[in-house]
Amino acid sequence: MRDSSKRFSPPGPLGFGGAPLGNMFNRVDEETAEGALLAAWDSGIRYFDTAPMYGCGLSEHRFGRVLRRFERDSYVLSTKVGRMLIPDPKAPENLGPFLGVLPFRVQYDYSAEGARRSIEDSLQRLGVGRIDVAYIHDVAEDHHGPGWKEVFTTAMKGAARELTRMREEGLIRAWGLGVNRVEACQKALEESDPDVFLLAGRYSLLDLTALDTLFPACAARGVKVVVGGPYNSGLLAGGSMFEYAEAPPEQVAARDRVAAVCQRHGVDIKAAALQFCAAHPVVASVIPGAKSGERVRQNVELMRQPIPGAFWRELKQEGLLPAHAPTPEN
Repeated sequence: MRDSSKRFSPPGPLGFGGAPLGNMFNRVDEETAEGALLAAWDSGIRYFDTAPMYGCGLSEHRFGRVLRRFERDSYVLSTKVGRMLIPDPKAPENLGPFLGVLPFRVQYDYSAEGARRSIEDSLQRLGVGRIDVAYIHDVAEDHHGPGWKEVFTTAMKGAARELTRMREEGLIRAWGLGVNRVEACQKALEESDPDVFLLAGRYSLLDLTALDTLFPACAARGVKVVVGGPYNSGLLAGGSMFEYAEAPPEQVAARDRVAAVCQRHGVDIKAAALQFCAAHPVVASVIPGAKSGERVRQNVELMRQPIPGAFWRELKQEGLLPAHAPTPEN
């Protein structure tokens, strides 16, 4: 087990999530994608996360085209393993929520050989010589169903061990899981030696699953967490989506209760969503996705907006947050 003082984790409090630049839900033209990344850089953001899955390589290509302009040691870059991209001119134009993807088929591969090949392929798409953090992507029940633990075991015996070797070689600086479920992260802590997790949607104003389960275990091991999905697919940002689908009525009602407290205190709910996630001591960074420079600059401003302590206290008094949840004022 590594000394926690030697673990590497992404800088915070705000990073850039790359799924939107893989044309998630909407197509983004090249000029707009470049503008979003440059706005992030100009705003001081230095952590950038992407994945082969995002547009079948499209997000990685876009990241590389911009980030190659800057000194490699001046930013932190993460991508993911677990899905190989297989060239196929007949591949569908759309893949899940990603529209207008590049002409590749996606094939799950959590083997040691697959992990190394995936990193090598990503390095070529990005045009850089090093990945800082490699996450094993979506090795959890939401993507693999009831048999996910068998897939997880394959990943721990294959990809995790190979990423550990690559960490020792210096090809990557850290590894972990990039998932939407805490159970996989908890098992990884029990069975291996990860540095950091990217956990999407399980720590937010609407979902506190990680608070009393994963986060204490991470704190004990010195493992940091990157929070993805701080807006829960947009529901906390004025949208109608939750968990990549139309929000159920109970989640809309929960959002509305939080929004009512925000209105009483003159607080932007998006600012509350971002700052709440960043306040927990195990959180290294929060990475909302953004499709445009305007949205990037808005996220930066939201992270800086003053929020009165009375707002957080009322959320707890109303039972919308547990009393022990860390908030910015404490």
